[in-house]
Amino acid sequence: MNGEVECSVCHAKVPVPAAVSKAYDNHRSTVSSRQRALNVLLVSGDCILAGLQPILVYMSKVDGKFKFSPISVNFLTEITKIIFAIIMLFIQARRLKVGDKPLLTVSTFMQAARNNVLLAVPALLYAINNYLKFIMQLYFNPASVKMLSNLKVLVIAVLLKIIMRRRFSTIQWEALALLLIGISVNQLKSLPEGSSTLGLPVAAGAYLYTLFFVTVPALASVYNEKALKSQFDTSIYLQNLFLYGYGAIFNFLGLVITAIIQGPSSFNILEGHSKATMFLICNNAAQGILSSFFFKYADTILKKYSSTIATIFTGVASAVLFGHTLTINFVLGISIVIISMHQYLSNQIKDVVPSSKVEMADVHDHSRVKESVCVNVTDSVASEAKHRHGSDERQPLLPV
Repeated sequence: MNGEVECSVCHAKVPVPAAVSKAYDNHRSTVSSRQRALNVLLVSGDCILAGLQPILVYMSKVDGKFKFSPISVNFLTEITKIIFAIIMLFIQARRLKVGDKPLLTVSTFMQAARNNVLLAVPALLYAINNYLKFIMQLYFNPASVKMLSNLKVLVIAVLLKIIMRRRFSTIQWEALALLLIGISVNQLKSLPEGSSTLGLPVAAGAYLYTLFFVTVPALASVYNEKALKSQFDTSIYLQNLFLYGYGAIFNFLGLVITAIIQGPSSFNILEGHSKATMFLICNNAAQGILSSFFFKYADTILKKYSSTIATIFTGVASAVLFGHTLTINFVLGISIVIISMHQYLSNQIKDVVPSSKVEMADVHDHSRVKESVCVNVTDSVASEAKHRHGSDERQPLLPV
């Protein structure tokens, strides 16, 4: 947590920044070309996958309805991600060097499971959110769904500030406000008229789903980032195995509850699926896997802004494939969103390094005794980062 530590010798108050984990502090202390390349790769991949997702959902509808259970798609998606995580774990285990901690022993697995139990929280929230994605498609076209999902950015920023003590500049908050304006401009005429749901006017029902559609995944993203980074030393594929395992359990429970309510016939998880739903499952799995790399090695805000870029792709593709009109509201909204993104990314607050070379030099000149005490308080993280990341540029781009 943020705070100050008073040196017992010189009585100087030294700021101690918030730390998700010591290993993550070491990771972020070195900004390299490898990290920048990873960010570009993540954003590019997410733009394609996030842009395709609402289009594939739209293609999966028959006469405006789903002939399959949305929960079954989510369950099969989690199973697909579990299989991928297991394969990558075996590949990673075979590449371990002599002296490295084994990945596939029972003791390692159980210890990691206890340390990563927090992943159950985002898994439950994601299970709820994945169902809401299908519900939203009944009231909005694909481009509108993508624009609405970007409302999560502001909620995520607030949660990051509260839960993870993330700092944002004034211009960044203004950029987020500008993002909301852009979304509002695009959504001035998005709701279909003359429809109803749950006995409520469509506006009330759709906006109620929108509230959950924005809040639930925002909480899931923040807790996912917190859980992954708090155990930064744990293999991301092992963490993903736990996350997807929890997700499969929650979605399976959803299938059981649905079968109890609608009858045993609804438990057939393969009923009503088509080629479009198979592509949807693969796309959702790839998007979930890519998101885990965002949360562990980058941050949630970058993930949401990359999804914002995907809005352009979704809008153009839905216009070409389904004949949806790109209105002037959409064009103006996208323009405002792009300006917002440029403002936000251009005014990031750099992470505070736990120790300052200038302050350490002053302490050294004052007294050798005082230096040893103050360095122990403020320089431990920086020294370990230097030791552990000396060969960072020679490591593979992605952990394998």
